[in-house]
Amino acid sequence: MTVKIRLARAGAKKRPYYHLVVANADAPRDGKFLEKVGNYNPMLPKDDENRVVLAQDRIKHWISVGAQPTERVSKFLEKAKLVKATIRRVITKQSSTQKDNLGADDNSDFAKNKDVKNTETK
Repeated sequence: MTVKIRLARAGAKKRPYYHLVVANADAPRDGKFLEKVGNYNPMLPKDDENRVVLAQDRIKHWISVGAQPTERVSKFLEKAKLVKATIRRVITKQSSTQKDNLGADDNSDFAKNKDVKNTETK
């Protein structure tokens, strides 16, 4: 069974607060977990030392036994120098001209007829 280090949401509506937990991958987001290893308060300023609090020794233990951090948690761990930086895939939005160009090369009916104007007369 895969073990993940991930965020579990807590706090009130519109006042988020997260616990960093070690949980089985198939457990619900806010459900059963194995151990709490830190917390994250996004409401604090970015330079505040209490924004992200980590139990570094426990995180090192869980990573050594095979726990995989999620993408957001791995960013926290990289900043704390607990894991090496990883290469991430960047997804960018396509501009409308790129979308038009993609459709023009396509052989679909939409691409063939997209420049045809309605010429019916009443």
